[in-house]
Amino acid sequence: MEIAYRSIVMFLFLFIIVKILGKKQIKNLTLYDYVISITLGSIAADAILSLEDPLTDGVIALVVFGLLGYFISLLSYNSHTVEEIMDGEPLVLFENDNFNYQNLESAKFSIAKLLEFCRLKGCFDINELDCAILEPSGDVSILLKESSQPLTSNDLNENIQKNSPKQTLNYEIIVDGILNNDELKKAKKTKTWLNKFLKSNKKTIEEVSLLTIDENNKTTLFTKEK
Repeated sequence: MEIAYRSIVMFLFLFIIVKILGKKQIKNLTLYDYVISITLGSIAADAILSLEDPLTDGVIALVVFGLLGYFISLLSYNSHTVEEIMDGEPLVLFENDNFNYQNLESAKFSIAKLLEFCRLKGCFDINELDCAILEPSGDVSILLKESSQPLTSNDLNENIQKNSPKQTLNYEIIVDGILNNDELKKAKKTKTWLNKFLKSNKKTIEEVSLLTIDENNKTTLFTKEK
């Protein structure tokens, strides 16, 4: 019965604190929000199960930490500097038809992971990508080039539909200096072709950050910065 009583009390206090802190979807939580959430849950769990300690200690800790989070949120709302410190800044990972290797390294974000985010957002061809930004929440926002953006009702006429290029699959032959033999086979290319292609560009596999080829044999090559 003691545990049930403690559970009800901590649930009520957690509910009130969460309502005060505001609603956020899990995917939109920043690192700071995540730490606050985990800590509040840990405090509540300890207070419920530590029967030898007074419940009031857990309640006080929960309230103090919740208020701390609330006041920091207020400071962040009213001060851009505090917001940058607590949440971080967006990082541009791709722009001007090239990867921003410095920001990728700073965020410990691999090219393979960036390509995964792009595919999840409907961008299967790196040549269609205009810009990719890593948000403080950990999500990646992408902007397609104007020629690759979805048609709107104002664009839907017969001429545009007839002249719209057909979207093709992109095979990721080399990603982060690692050769994917399965993708090479899917692209119907051989290692001889690959070696000849790399030789013509004076690059080795390890020096390539990304090499893709589509069904129309269009190759896209990005090399690592030295």
